[in-house]
Amino acid sequence: MSLLVTSLSFGIRAGIMGQLGIQFDLNAGELSTITATAFWGFPLAVVIGGFIVDLIGMKRLLVMAFIFHLLGIVLTIFAQGYWTLFFSTLLIGIANGTVEAACNPLVTALYPQNKTTRLNYFHLWFPGGIVLGSLLVLLLSHIGINWQIQVGVMLIPTVIYGYLFSKLEFPVTERVAAGFTTADMYKGVLTPLYLFMLICMFGTAITELFTNQWTGVLFKTVTDNALLILTFVATIQVICRAFAGPIVHKLAPQGVLLISTILSALGIYLLINLHGESIFFAAVIFGLGVAFFWPCMIGFVAENIPQSGALGINLLGGGGMLAVSFYTIYMGGFYDRHTTQHLATGAVLDNYQKAATSTQMANELAHAQSLAGFDVLHVTLIIPVVLIIAFAGLVLYMRNRKKAVVAK
Repeated sequence: MSLLVTSLSFGIRAGIMGQLGIQFDLNAGELSTITATAFWGFPLAVVIGGFIVDLIGMKRLLVMAFIFHLLGIVLTIFAQGYWTLFFSTLLIGIANGTVEAACNPLVTALYPQNKTTRLNYFHLWFPGGIVLGSLLVLLLSHIGINWQIQVGVMLIPTVIYGYLFSKLEFPVTERVAAGFTTADMYKGVLTPLYLFMLICMFGTAITELFTNQWTGVLFKTVTDNALLILTFVATIQVICRAFAGPIVHKLAPQGVLLISTILSALGIYLLINLHGESIFFAAVIFGLGVAFFWPCMIGFVAENIPQSGALGINLLGGGGMLAVSFYTIYMGGFYDRHTTQHLATGAVLDNYQKAATSTQMANELAHAQSLAGFDVLHVTLIIPVVLIIAFAGLVLYMRNRKKAVVAK
């Protein structure tokens, strides 16, 4: 239920971005900054949570997540413009990060012999919530329900998870139970293997979350059902994570990550080059690619660098979200600049954005935005291509390390 609130915030926000832009007169750069604040709050909370979870316990962290979710949702409902949306989204991001800071180490503590598979099952509810949130936006928007009520729906699972967690007792984290010291934990996050995974996490998080979060903006001029692409991708992720057990067992996390990266790169390439209904085929390939990224990255660290503990898991997630936030801000400006470049020489973007629907200026803007969206995807495609090389190296490294262990 707690992760469901986190994912609903992504799905619903992706669905109402266009409405927020119109109501509060926000351009793509401003919308991208608002979106990025969720990715700022997340790493802030998840990293701090990683440092303190062993001291205060996972239950207290989840109480804090409940409070931040409650405040962020209510402030969003009563938003009056850019700054209230900025701070409300920041609060929701902090809540989302706090949920991850507590629940990821909770899963590894409950299932120490089956970490990666169980993390996939838990993180199934992230794309699951995006599916629910996106479909909810489509349904409520279709029947004329305003975006404030759509956001307010998140209060229901928030209150439920806050109540349920308040009644439960929690175990200690796996690191504490295993007897690893705090010094071991800090040494763990400074090993070359961990630092390599942290850098790779920047790329996997951007590939998955940036592309998903900006689906509505990037494809609104290509298809009338841009949000359905996000829903489609998320549905594929749900199915894949539900059947992650035999896949992870057969290929190991690093093998899954290599195949995922190849499919992600192919998926983005197809999103750029396919048009019409065939774009949903591209969405299937992309969904298959990004399905295992987040849980397998965390699972790899939990399995192979267990001494890094909750801090190792949470630094990884925090680093990924921070990378997404910076990339989102940069790409918001990139999108606006390239939209302007695809308009007539000397065009002022604001004038085109204020043009009435179906006018020549509005049609020219739609065409320019479509071209700019493809420009964004062309740049983003570079990331999974680089990751293919990185994860191929990781597979070889882990294979050689296993052989060395067997030889001893």
